[in-house]
Amino acid sequence: MVTICIGKVGQAKGQKIQLDANELVSNDEFALPEKNAFGNSFRDYETDNGRKDIVEQHYKSSHINQTYEFVKQMREEYMKLDKAEMGIWECCELLNEIVDESDPDLDEPQIQHLLQSAEAIRKDYPNENWLHLTALIHDLGKILVLPKFGGLPQWAVVGDTFPVGCAFDESNVHHKYFKENPDFNNPKYNTRNGVYIEGCGLDNVLMSWGHDDYMYMVAKENGTTLPSAGLFIVRYHSFYPLHKYGAYSQLMNKEDKENFKWLKVFNKYDLYSKSKVLVDVEKVKPYYESLIAKYFPAKLKW
Repeated sequence: MVTICIGKVGQAKGQKIQLDANELVSNDEFALPEKNAFGNSFRDYETDNGRKDIVEQHYKSSHINQTYEFVKQMREEYMKLDKAEMGIWECCELLNEIVDESDPDLDEPQIQHLLQSAEAIRKDYPNENWLHLTALIHDLGKILVLPKFGGLPQWAVVGDTFPVGCAFDESNVHHKYFKENPDFNNPKYNTRNGVYIEGCGLDNVLMSWGHDDYMYMVAKENGTTLPSAGLFIVRYHSFYPLHKYGAYSQLMNKEDKENFKWLKVFNKYDLYSKSKVLVDVEKVKPYYESLIAKYFPAKLKW
């Protein structure tokens, strides 16, 4: 069971209720499609669908350049939250300019992916409005590729995330490119736990820098009232070595393991809701604006 503050309609804000992610499956649950928008299997990094080379080059750059020191520098720079002041929906609209080069499953503007995920979850979990909003905001950190927010290369913004400061697990996609990472042969960082201790908690682990950690930082520092499970989803939704293979699980603590149940619920909607069938943005906008007003201030520092 997970205890979180969820504030349903007619419920006092911040009231604690008991939720069990394993018991929240509806009778008409989201059906997992077999093929992605290109007619291939999801997360297929080998089939040449016109994006294979782009995706592989992305991971090559990421795996070579995402070092422990690089991540520390990025976190220090972006913790300033001095790039802009704007609301959540305004940020959603900025994503119309972005297509994720690391994604082999979709080439639509990112706002469509956010709404597809959120609407699929909304259908199966109608009472968990915090989860609907979490789906809407989970990729907003991708604005890091825009000039106003630093114009970072996509390898420093999108793609699967992984811990730095310890050995790069072989379950990471395109693992071979880590051999060119300066940390690969550094005895301080290349053991199973590296600079960490077992059970230290993921909050104490530096993850490769990207949109996940940035959006988590923005939400937390701006005082969101989303429950801890929502923030956990935002921060670790791209951590596929853990999702799929259980890699790095020795670093998790009890709270991580509880929140991970919600991440597993979210993950299938994040991955499998990607579609060429577009959501009518203006139709659903009022609903999500009401959730934004409930869980976030009108303006946030980014």
